[in-house]
Amino acid sequence: MQVINLRLHRKKYLLNKKSLRYFITKTENNLPLNIDEMADAIDKEVWTEIDCLSCANCCKTMSPTYTFQDMKRIAAHLNMKIKDFKAKWLYFDKRENDWMNVKRPCQFLDKKTNMCSIYEVRPADCSGFPHLTKKPMKDYIYIHNQNIEYCPATYKWVEKLKERILLQKVMINSIDQAEKIIYDK
Repeated sequence: MQVINLRLHRKKYLLNKKSLRYFITKTENNLPLNIDEMADAIDKEVWTEIDCLSCANCCKTMSPTYTFQDMKRIAAHLNMKIKDFKAKWLYFDKRENDWMNVKRPCQFLDKKTNMCSIYEVRPADCSGFPHLTKKPMKDYIYIHNQNIEYCPATYKWVEKLKERILLQKVMINSIDQAEKIIYDK
């Protein structure tokens, strides 16, 4: 399992930002028929290579959105009232219409271990992050345009998706060419 070097990830992202974002957008507009199955398979590969605890960049640089259920669950876990929990750690983003962390890194991140102090009751947004297998993929692939910047697992997932789709196209073209040779003679 690879330990994450965030400086190197940032450099790699900046170097490939345009091409990866272009690929995601192009793929979103022309999805392979088996995109959900492809996403699941690539997800399994990525998590054998990436260790979130060596990174935690999402917790360091991003904020999850908090649903009412998240606030209720976390406040209860912390023996707080919801209004006190919100007053202490959240703000309401009027533009996005979401409850967000007041500060970054996340107040629940242990910076020494990169572990979440409320992992068992963390927000749904955190438990689903980086949303690599959300279904149907056609409704969620756009999210990766943002997440590739912050999440090395998402970056690797997009790279692998790009390889798979390219390989699929090459195989289809090869089959088409072989059929022309066989049937046009």
